[in-house]
Amino acid sequence: FQFYYPENIDYLKKAGAEIIEFSSLKNDLPISLDALYIGGGFPETHAHLLTRNEKLKSSIKKAALEGMPIYAECGGLMYLSERLLWKGKEYPLIGVFPALIGVNKKPVGHGYTILEVETPNPFFKIGQILRGHEFHYSHIIELKDRENIYLTFKMKKGEGIKNSMDGLCFKNVLATYTHLHALSSKEWVEGIINLAKVYKNIRVSEKSM
Repeated sequence: FQFYYPENIDYLKKAGAEIIEFSSLKNDLPISLDALYIGGGFPETHAHLLTRNEKLKSSIKKAALEGMPIYAECGGLMYLSERLLWKGKEYPLIGVFPALIGVNKKPVGHGYTILEVETPNPFFKIGQILRGHEFHYSHIIELKDRENIYLTFKMKKGEGIKNSMDGLCFKNVLATYTHLHALSSKEWVEGIINLAKVYKNIRVSEKSM
């Protein structure tokens, strides 16, 4: 997960965030995080190592269930899914979303995207128009119905996840094939920072009780 626009990290810092980097192959989830940002990349090429880090997978799923804000792009979406089919083998991943991911030899989605926020979600307001890009070989083979899991973005341009929709949501988790850039989507920075503050306050309140 090494694809991040530098400006996205810079704008998070300018908004007051402290950035903590860690390895998805070797580390557990750092303690006292207020939000998690999982960028893009090609997790399928390290699927066997990602699968072995059971502690991190368990920690991220537990954090998602407890309401931690998690924003994931492309490779991050894959990682939060249940299973990955890669070169004839199936790899168990985090399982926040009940999805089976496949990987094509050619890009499934490639180019600029335009999204309209269609349903309530943790990060964006309904009716907002977001512009970004997608570049992914992976696709969702199967997405099981499960309570409180839904798609929030209507694709006005681009491929997305399925049926011209993108942005899988569960509690305070949003995972999308579209990469947003902070300079054109400042709402993204505001959404993460605001949610992180709320989550932090909740944690502090629970500890003081």
